[in-house]
Amino acid sequence: MALLASAPRLIDLLPQLHQHAIDLTGGSCSLLFEHDPGNGLLQATSAFGLEELRTDPWIAGPIEAEIVNLAFDGAAATAVDDLPRHAPELGARLGTPSALLVPLVQQGRRVGLLAIGFDRPPAGGSDAASEIASAFLVALEIFRFRQREELQRDLRGLLDEFSETLSATLNLAAGLEIFCNGANRLFGADRTSVWIHDRRARQLALRASSDPRSVAEHARVSVDDQFAPPVAAMRRTRAEIAPVPGEASTSIVTVPLRGRRRALGTIVFEGVRIEAGAELELLDRFDELGRQLSSAVENLQLLADVTRSRHELENTFDSITDLVVVSDTRGRIVHVNKAFADRLKQSREDLIERPLTDCIGPELTAWLAANTHGPVRSEGAPATREVTDPILNGPFLVTATDLVDQQRQRAGTVLVARDLAPQNQLEAEREELHRRLAQSEKLAALGQVVAGIAHELNNPLQGVLGHLEFLRRTGAFPKPIRKDVTTIYREADRAAKIVRNLLVFAGSRRLARRAVSVPAVLQKVVALRQAACRAQNIEVVRHYDESLPRVQSDPLLLHQAFLNMVMNAEQAISATGRPGRIELAARVAGDRIVITVRDTGKGISPDAISRIFEPFYTTKDVGKGTGLGLAIVYGIVQDHGGQITAANHPQGGAIFTVELPVRPRADATGSAVSSEKR
Repeated sequence: MALLASAPRLIDLLPQLHQHAIDLTGGSCSLLFEHDPGNGLLQATSAFGLEELRTDPWIAGPIEAEIVNLAFDGAAATAVDDLPRHAPELGARLGTPSALLVPLVQQGRRVGLLAIGFDRPPAGGSDAASEIASAFLVALEIFRFRQREELQRDLRGLLDEFSETLSATLNLAAGLEIFCNGANRLFGADRTSVWIHDRRARQLALRASSDPRSVAEHARVSVDDQFAPPVAAMRRTRAEIAPVPGEASTSIVTVPLRGRRRALGTIVFEGVRIEAGAELELLDRFDELGRQLSSAVENLQLLADVTRSRHELENTFDSITDLVVVSDTRGRIVHVNKAFADRLKQSREDLIERPLTDCIGPELTAWLAANTHGPVRSEGAPATREVTDPILNGPFLVTATDLVDQQRQRAGTVLVARDLAPQNQLEAEREELHRRLAQSEKLAALGQVVAGIAHELNNPLQGVLGHLEFLRRTGAFPKPIRKDVTTIYREADRAAKIVRNLLVFAGSRRLARRAVSVPAVLQKVVALRQAACRAQNIEVVRHYDESLPRVQSDPLLLHQAFLNMVMNAEQAISATGRPGRIELAARVAGDRIVITVRDTGKGISPDAISRIFEPFYTTKDVGKGTGLGLAIVYGIVQDHGGQITAANHPQGGAIFTVELPVRPRADATGSAVSSEKR
């Protein structure tokens, strides 16, 4: 007992115990095997009176295994004669012909086996076997307890430091770096590395090492590489010691990291110096370290999975464009999505725990109250209603769904409000498109009638104008009626212009498409109307770049369209009786060129803006307009695959916007369309 109390290490006490066993039995040597519960083998850990201690496990043959099992099952010393024949492996280790096997059993648990060698068959010693076994058992258990306590203390300090780092940063790499440095000191290794299993990539990645240069290389190995030490170790259940080729003094220790259901990775200790006979003790310490680190890594990975799942759910929740709010049974908000918070222009933190009734209008509040009391509605039967809410600011299709717990009791309400404004706008645009299509069909039908009439009127009008012009030049009219003849000529010429406009409107010619520069067309229009604008004190301002891409169009018709628009702007400014300005702008928007013509006139009245492109509709005085100018523009732009809109400018006046495609439209076969004007 005095030796047990004073010996600092088991290795200091074991020689005394071996000597005591030999003295009691009269043997010549002894060899202690400790039982490895992991693999069931007997590991030689200490000896006395032997020239060499082999520390590799005792791989017993069939007869040897039977002898060992009999000794353990009977829990009594067993004498073995003729070792070379009955137990050759044991005989080779002891170097004696006979042996006495003393089993070390603690409450039915195999602790170890003491083999005492004899030069001749043992005559006795069985009576002392109980005392010898008790001495070894007490020593082994006491020192194992001490080692376990020391191990727990050392591991606790290391893992506490590791846990503090994880708690502060939630960064596994930073925590593992602290762990590697601490474990390296604890086990006196040259280098400690932690490899973490990446299941998706089917790889082991080096995540931390006591040597920072190793981590900087971002090493990875495939889990299918059976020869890689980290991969092979990950599939084992216990730590293992492997010798380093060419290095007798150091070993590599691999420790598997295993969670409850899956492999997590491997710890690799390089350059570990192991004392003879201390293998089992050291492996126990490595296994305990692996269990503790596995638990910490798995918990952090589970936390990361939960956090990632929560972020994914939140991102999904926030990606919903409808307004979503969840309230509890008290009617207080417990969760809202980003769309709901943005609509109220408040943060989500400010909305939590507020009464839902503060965030919705009275009509929706009353409807919600009527549908969130009473028994829980059957599944698939949410309440739905359209409502225009003054607080949410818009028309909505609102759905209220019961939020139920596991007992099918109401735990709250999920309110989903779909903004109907975009849908209403889409329906309005669809109606406008139908109106434009109807107008186009109307214009097409009208154009066919007008074309025939215009052709019939054009010939006699040209004849009348020709004869009148001839008679005017020859002076065939008496002076009293010359003024009347001039009036007749002017009105006939105006009728001829109307007929020409009708022909253009009716589309009596094919489009002669070619690449046309829009700035060049606008420049010609400005040059043509510059004198008239100067006379009316109208300033023309241009905002466009000469390098704009060309459009495939008929230059004459395009010139006609923009000329009509500029002249319309002139007339709108002249009607105000004061100086004004016409602004021409052009820019590229995707695969289209957008041209705007803005004037500083009185603008377009609400009644006229919806009919401004209708043929024969005019707001000018009788005799000053035919109502075909903008209708012709509309037809030309439509035939070029473009669009034209009219609106009032926020700063006054009207603005007309024309969009023309940069490339020509294609028909079903992919060839360019050569359309014919109506």
